[in-house]
Amino acid sequence: MAGIPQSGFRRHQAKAEDTRHLRWPQSLRPGRGARAGPRVFPDWQKVLKAPDTSKARVLVVGDVMLDRYWFGEVSRISPEAPVPVVLIDHEDERLGGAANVAWNCKELNARIRLLSVVGRDEPGERLAKLLKGKGIEASLHRDRGLHTTQKLRVIGRKQQLLRIDFEKPPSSEVLASKLQEFKQALADCDVVILSDYGKGGLAHITEMIRSARRAGKRVLVDPKGDDYSRYKGASVVTPNLAELREVVGSWHDEKDLRRRAQALREKLDLEALLLTRGGDGMTLYRRGGAVNIKAEARDVFDVTGAGDTVIAALAVMLAAGVGLENAVRIANRAGGIVVGKLGTAAASYQELFGKG
Repeated sequence: MAGIPQSGFRRHQAKAEDTRHLRWPQSLRPGRGARAGPRVFPDWQKVLKAPDTSKARVLVVGDVMLDRYWFGEVSRISPEAPVPVVLIDHEDERLGGAANVAWNCKELNARIRLLSVVGRDEPGERLAKLLKGKGIEASLHRDRGLHTTQKLRVIGRKQQLLRIDFEKPPSSEVLASKLQEFKQALADCDVVILSDYGKGGLAHITEMIRSARRAGKRVLVDPKGDDYSRYKGASVVTPNLAELREVVGSWHDEKDLRRRAQALREKLDLEALLLTRGGDGMTLYRRGGAVNIKAEARDVFDVTGAGDTVIAALAVMLAAGVGLENAVRIANRAGGIVVGKLGTAAASYQELFGKG
């Protein structure tokens, strides 16, 4: 999910407001004599009513990181090695990982609490200040032996030239303390997001899922790695194509993909598996079938953090009482908005629904 793949700069020329993927409500479906064809609504907001998210409570737990950007101009190649020389003219710092998920929830007017682990270092302090500046309630457990995860990206001519990562996994003692706070926080949330970036902050994820489900909370997981047994019992898992392929292997066609995805969903006892497919939209696999949702076609500038936006929007909509399928459609639109922005970013409530 991190990084800016070269394909992320391709320009898609389809209209941004293509709503052909939306289904007619049962009461509005054409009768038997109607001509077959795609079901089209002129305005998706007339189908998906803007929900009141002000009372939605989301608990975000996972690997936070500081995304740093150095922007500059490239005018020559280094005489020391065949690499570009970038003259830096400005810098930027943004919330990354689970912190970006929390920010995306906040931008949708939800009530957010973030639990994570950072080091006793300058990047950890910067993360705390950024979170406070955005009004996000964050409990950051400090670990003296941990280097707060940083991703430094060098940008020249509007393209990423280099990424440098700084990271070290947290200690078991700090993680145990965070687990206890997580259990206490469950009473004050409607939906839990577990944002797994494979940095070690979710070592107790299996116990977290069990505790949340016993408390009657929906649990959404943004997965990492090939051991999905850790996510057994979650409500929804949201892999992208590459992440799913790592777990179920390559598929021959759409039918084979559906079979593999449904088998994984059943094995993990999930309510649903939401596969994000980039320019091809999303597929929601659940008991009884699958729903394909086309991408909200628009100019794609940067796919960094799009998965964070999708899971955040899905969680907020579910916490606000929106049904799963419609919540996925709204999350799909949110992802379509954020890929038009540089770096880790958020889709606001106003951008989604045209109102504040």
